Amino acid sequence: MKNFDLTQLRTLVAIAEHETYVAAAEKTHRTQAALTQQMQRLEAQAGVPLFEKAGRYRRLTAHGRRLLDYAKHMIAINDEAWRALKDRELTGSLRVGSPQDVADSILPPLLANIARLSPRLQMEIHVGRSPFLMESLRVGELDLTVSTREDPALEGMVLRTSPTVWLCAADYVFEPGKPVPLIIADEHSLYRRIALTALDSARMSWRTAYLAPHMIGIKAAIRAGLGVTARSVELLGPDMRVLGEKDGLPRLPDVSYYLWMRPDSLNPVLRQVYDGLKSTLRPLDLRGGSGA
Repeated sequence: MKNFDLTQLRTLVAIAEHETYVAAAEKTHRTQAALTQQMQRLEAQAGVPLFEKAGRYRRLTAHGRRLLDYAKHMIAINDEAWRALKDRELTGSLRVGSPQDVADSILPPLLANIARLSPRLQMEIHVGRSPFLMESLRVGELDLTVSTREDPALEGMVLRTSPTVWLCAADYVFEPGKPVPLIIADEHSLYRRIALTALDSARMSWRTAYLAPHMIGIKAAIRAGLGVTARSVELLGPDMRVLGEKDGLPRLPDVSYYLWMRPDSLNPVLRQVYDGLKSTLRPLDLRGGSGA
């Protein structure tokens, strides 16, 4: 049985992630010619074409995409084995933040992955609202945080992209044609902006039925039947239902949840944990239930 070269598999993953040989070469600090030679050797060993021409570019074939999936798993297992052998040094504490509405969905599997990578690491969990979590991250009060907010100055990765929907109580009676009774948070809320932008663009009238600064109040208002709110589908519970275009409400954009890392950190534990998560986590790994 032949063995694949992990260096070549890493190059394959880099090309797939960065879409072009040029970008992959910059990321891996190798020349484009070196990457081309590696892929030629990998194709020769595989015995099937891994790339095909698409205009000026080259894209993965069906065989290439299949090998890519295996390559990610093989690299992850290899890296996890090395981390396990060096794990004696991976001690200390890590401060992790999460928005309130995904603290019981995205956060638990994320913490489980961190614990699996670093069993002796102590974790501090901070649950709050995305804008304040991001500020805490920037000033060094958090090491990692889940957030719906974007910041090109930070290093991060997408954990999950979820639909945004109109939610109400399961027995709530929505009345089309009347001003939409909104359950909303204050001006810091991403979902507030999404809801008002969608309604204004559709030229639909609305009124504030309930204003709450925290997720506990938002959930209570929904369950009390006080109105409608725009939220990620992650918040949907058995005592709620989704309203949509058939009810006369406008469609809402998807929202992505990111994992952001504290900038300018000299803590080697943080870098090892983040790199470990990046090499092993995929969006599907965090499915299982439900930023503010």
